[in-house]
Amino acid sequence: MLIFLVMLLVLPPHTTCKAHIVKCHVHDPHPPLHKYHKSGDLILGGIASHSYIISNALAFAEDPPQVLPEELVVVTKNYQHVLALAFAVKEINGNPQMLPNTTLGFHIFDSYFIARGTYHATLLLTSSPDRFVPNYKCDTQNDLIGVIGGLDPLTSLYAATVLDIYKIPQLTYGLAPIMHDKTPGLSFYQMVPQEALQYEGILSLLLHFKWIWIGLFTMELENGEQFVQTVVPMFSSSGICFAFIERIPKVSFITELKDMIQECVKIRDKIMGSKANVMVLYGESYSMIFLRWFPYLSEEEEIGEDARGKVWIMTAQMELTSAVFQKTWDTQIIHGALLFTIHSNALPEFHKFLEHISPSTTDGDFFIKDFWQQAFACVFPSTVTDVMDQEICTGEENLEMLPTPFFEMSMTGHSYCIYNAVYAMAHALHVMFSSRINSRLLEDNMKLTSQVYQLWQFHHFLRGVSFNNSVGDKVSFNQKGELEAGLDIINWIALQNQSFHKVKVGRMDPQTSSGKMFTIHEDAITWHKWFNQARPISVCSKKCIPGSSKKMKEGKPFCCYDCIPCPEGKISDQKDMIDCATCSDQTYPNKNHNFCIPKEISFLSFEEPVGLSLAFSALSGSLVTILVLFTFMKNHNTPIVKANNRQLTYTLLLSLLLCFLSALLFIGQPQMVTCLLRQTAFGIVFSVAVSCVLAKTLTVVLAFMATKPGSRMRKWVGKRLANSIVLSCSLIQGGICIVWLVISPPLPEADVHSMAEEIILGCNEGTVIMFYCVLGYIGFLAIASFTLAFLARKLPDTFNEAKFITFSMLVFCSVWLSFVPTYLSTKGKYMVAVEIFSILASSAGLLVCIFSPKCYIILLKPELNKREQLIRRTN
Repeated sequence: MLIFLVMLLVLPPHTTCKAHIVKCHVHDPHPPLHKYHKSGDLILGGIASHSYIISNALAFAEDPPQVLPEELVVVTKNYQHVLALAFAVKEINGNPQMLPNTTLGFHIFDSYFIARGTYHATLLLTSSPDRFVPNYKCDTQNDLIGVIGGLDPLTSLYAATVLDIYKIPQLTYGLAPIMHDKTPGLSFYQMVPQEALQYEGILSLLLHFKWIWIGLFTMELENGEQFVQTVVPMFSSSGICFAFIERIPKVSFITELKDMIQECVKIRDKIMGSKANVMVLYGESYSMIFLRWFPYLSEEEEIGEDARGKVWIMTAQMELTSAVFQKTWDTQIIHGALLFTIHSNALPEFHKFLEHISPSTTDGDFFIKDFWQQAFACVFPSTVTDVMDQEICTGEENLEMLPTPFFEMSMTGHSYCIYNAVYAMAHALHVMFSSRINSRLLEDNMKLTSQVYQLWQFHHFLRGVSFNNSVGDKVSFNQKGELEAGLDIINWIALQNQSFHKVKVGRMDPQTSSGKMFTIHEDAITWHKWFNQARPISVCSKKCIPGSSKKMKEGKPFCCYDCIPCPEGKISDQKDMIDCATCSDQTYPNKNHNFCIPKEISFLSFEEPVGLSLAFSALSGSLVTILVLFTFMKNHNTPIVKANNRQLTYTLLLSLLLCFLSALLFIGQPQMVTCLLRQTAFGIVFSVAVSCVLAKTLTVVLAFMATKPGSRMRKWVGKRLANSIVLSCSLIQGGICIVWLVISPPLPEADVHSMAEEIILGCNEGTVIMFYCVLGYIGFLAIASFTLAFLARKLPDTFNEAKFITFSMLVFCSVWLSFVPTYLSTKGKYMVAVEIFSILASSAGLLVCIFSPKCYIILLKPELNKREQLIRRTN
């Protein structure tokens, strides 16, 4: 090989020897085992991936030996690639409109999936027929215009190192290799859609079925590593994470087979032990042969229909192929797999073409013999073999009887690409021959071959080619030299005879008019038997139900998590929520914390039992107060009414009446007016009431002191003092209330925070300090009254109202002292109820304690309500 490369560099391009001076007798020391030649005016080159050579490593100490038959493993399905090229050339030559007066021929060689085989095949294509002298032409019979191949990226890359020298276009029917030191698309015309389309298709498929926990497999090659580096961040950003990422080692020599098997055993056990039910496999065309090994690499689980099933998602580079030794192997491992394939349409004429293929009818085809022997497990009589009991090949065997993994009568995706590649070259030639430049060349009677040698011109026409093939599919290249086409999604269904049925279940079409690039028909998919035809689930953790949220597991991928209940006050109304959400101010979580319930509007209304009871109590107290007032007014001239300062008594009763009625301001939906009035009205009327009690107490004390001889207190005894006390104390409270209303007046508000399940309509008191100032001032007056009454409790009975006042103030103070802690510990509308109760209780306490003894005498003991009785009691 080194000699050949040196010759490439030393010899000038297209050096030609003249037959009468030099005769070329340099032959290939190892002529190719597989080739297919058909002569023509213009030659298409083909690099097929037809066979493996499994041999020991070369030491380069001696000439490499010829390949032995037992070292050759034919990928029988790939023989269709050779036939697809031959079929396309035959169609073109039979069409007088395509290349008139020009016949296409082809030279096809096998790459054997190795660099040595690829370089050998490429040099053979650039050499004269039967004279292996690269770059040295002894005739003009090899007018190579382009090369179709190879199937795998590395095959295309190896071929490009030679073809780039001559600017010979290469149309690949597999993925283009990674070009580090070359301009992408310079010499490659990729007959498959751009690879990014597969990435988007796989992602769309995973998201459609909600498969977020997957395993990822690639071959240990540069394209596989690029696939990993591209899809891992792409998939992760869409919520998909990886149970594992494994790289399947590539075997180049038979000595590496043992290490590969040991590595595959670990991978296989990891697959079967994983909770991930979906495996994405990015491989080369031969990867399926390795995948078929998996069921036989471990004894931990029995092989058969009960083995754990997986959903295999495969890329377009892969094909359903099997080696001859795998003919009887179990096929259930890939039953139900989903494959992104190159879009193809059925060619009925190709099926007819295959029906006539046999070793006896194919001239110049050196591929067919090994294909036939390995596909049908027979040998031709001329073949020397140590195995004597093998069947003899007749050549009449039926290709249609072969299982799908070994050969297909319908055109596969890669064969369809080859078919389109041949037509692309033919259309480019047709346009080039029809151009003005070539018209002038024809007028000068120049040879046809001189046109073709201008390969830089051919690139121009090839890049701009655009046509519809025989089944109506458009063939054209984008600016990167990639075919503008879509992908089909195929479901593989294993049959009993080791064959497979392929069902189209979806499409990835970037040129669709609907704008929906990805489509899938889930009902048409057949899953692996292990799933019992239910949609497979592939998640690391079960979905968190509404009412819970995800908690990530430390050291695990983000798809693996625990589910924890939502805390109080929060909900999750969807599955797999990252965090629980807080309900709005108008709603609250239900018991299961999976949705928000609208809060009820709450306020102390007249319709509910508590509000109705308090309103009834307030009205009852008011009625009783009115009756007492009416009683006193009716008996205003009686001694007991006169003795208790009638005017002060009436003021006290009126203020108590207003106290009872002020409680009604606290019941009902709060409004601006009620919020402004209720606390201030309560504070003022209670101040009046307590001021009256204080005035009555002080009047009693001063009256007793004034009766003493020589007392100076007589001038203080009278109505003026009592009125002054009531008016001044009331004005002070009024001033406090005015300041409160000016600084921060009470306003209606909706309290959404105090109660979880209710929106409490109430009054914002504006400033709590002023509220407690009002209460504190009433308390101060009450304590002063209580103190004076307590000190005057032993005065003579005739003048003594102090005992009743003492007891009434004791009740009053007890009620309001208990009000403060109760009010602070109560929430919602019951805070209002507590205040109303305190108002009613303290008002009733004053009414009962002060006026019930007097009413008793007036109504029930009128005989005691006489001046004589009062004087007599005094004596």
